[in-house]
Amino acid sequence: MSQLSDDPASTICVSIGRGRHKHMRAEHQHLAENGARLVELRLDYIRRAVTLKRLLRNRQCPVVATCRRPQDGGKWSGTEAERVILLRAAIVEGVDYVDLEEEIADDIPRYGDTRRIISMHDFDETPENLEEIHARLASKDADIVKIACMANSPHDVTRILNLIEKSDIPTVGICMGDIGMPSRILAGKFGAPFSFATFHHERTIAPGQLSFEDMTEIYGYETIDVDTEVFGVIADPVGHSLSPVIHNAGFDHLNMNRVYLPFRVPKDHLNQFIDDAPVLGISGLSVTIPHKQEVMASLTKIESGARKIGAVNTVIFDGDEIVGYNTDLYGAMVSLAEAAEADPDEKWLRGKKVLLLGAGGVARAIGVGVKDRGAELFVTSRTYEKSVELATKLEGEAILWEERHSANADVLVNCTPVGMHPNVNDTPFEEAGFTRDMIVFDTIYNPEQTLLIKQARNHECRIVTGVEMFVRQAELQFKLFSGEEAPLDMMRETFRRTISSANY
Repeated sequence: MSQLSDDPASTICVSIGRGRHKHMRAEHQHLAENGARLVELRLDYIRRAVTLKRLLRNRQCPVVATCRRPQDGGKWSGTEAERVILLRAAIVEGVDYVDLEEEIADDIPRYGDTRRIISMHDFDETPENLEEIHARLASKDADIVKIACMANSPHDVTRILNLIEKSDIPTVGICMGDIGMPSRILAGKFGAPFSFATFHHERTIAPGQLSFEDMTEIYGYETIDVDTEVFGVIADPVGHSLSPVIHNAGFDHLNMNRVYLPFRVPKDHLNQFIDDAPVLGISGLSVTIPHKQEVMASLTKIESGARKIGAVNTVIFDGDEIVGYNTDLYGAMVSLAEAAEADPDEKWLRGKKVLLLGAGGVARAIGVGVKDRGAELFVTSRTYEKSVELATKLEGEAILWEERHSANADVLVNCTPVGMHPNVNDTPFEEAGFTRDMIVFDTIYNPEQTLLIKQARNHECRIVTGVEMFVRQAELQFKLFSGEEAPLDMMRETFRRTISSANY
């Protein structure tokens, strides 16, 4: 993503936890060569007597020395007296920072130029008395206070970031776990001197920790400052979302001071999150399962298409207004019209039969769009009652799942997950049902070339992939977020590259 800033507001401290000295040194060197400005050497991971001179000799960037007890998430197996001696020795060797828990801070006096990080870890919760804990840690001759707590709600993230912002002493505040992950990316915006990352995404040292590569390449951590506008996607779960990759790539391409994050928001925390959004600096959100309907109650305005569909997938915070949109409709209709070489705003489907496979939220959005463009609509799903319900709402006709191949549709739209990775050999529609020049639209984007799409192409059907719909809906979201036209080709290529690499 963005090049590392020469003088970032906040930097990334990369934690290295390896069992052998040579592996720790090798990772330290590799990270420094790839732009890391600060590394944490987890001395508790070394499986033999620690030789500090070997670890610190000819270091290429500053170092935090840490030796963590098991109750603080570490691997130290020696005595507490031995741990104190090791940390004192690290200070004597001239480490740039030393991380000390509150309990031992008084036993390890300041010496030389080593800066003192006084830390506390809570792997169960984010305590209610954060300010009291912070004051206690700060009183231990701290240069920096570090508090790392488990997030059990998105509001915990707001609380920890507020603590960072209001603190007189430099503070690193982290909410652990997947709910807390946004705190790691937004820490610098709120004034933290650094945030933590791991060397590789498969070797996390703390829950919710991101890799140095992701923090740099996807989120551009060291370009984030107090003026950075925040956007994101809310869902539960949210870890699978590729929206951060595509939107951050777009922001970076246009040199915008914006960042887009994944926010895991459980259903019963949605209202609190919407209330907290302005405090976090959030200007806009993508909305997906399970919040597309529920979020509507928190909005002050809903555009007509979203209201008609009964679902919102985009929220814009505009002063006192919270406005909802549905860009799935736009993405699907533009993609379909391009395949037919038609004007997406005209009634180009008049006299055409459209068959929807599936009766969920995506089917409803596409059903509204095709009906508005004059289509004769048919709905089928494995649950006939759901097909009837959706068909009735859209003034279409429900048909039995077993009869889908005899519908003689001009346009077939798969809104089911059948054929999604890893079940790539499945298809919701047999080849015998294809006719030449039928338009076949699969809303699945991973993989892009589903079995349905491959077979439709073999029968000379016109095809629309889920990648095109996803990118097109993101295009409109980007315009709503930024007021600028999206770099569509770049976003499409970034998205394709990401889903391709994610499968291997």
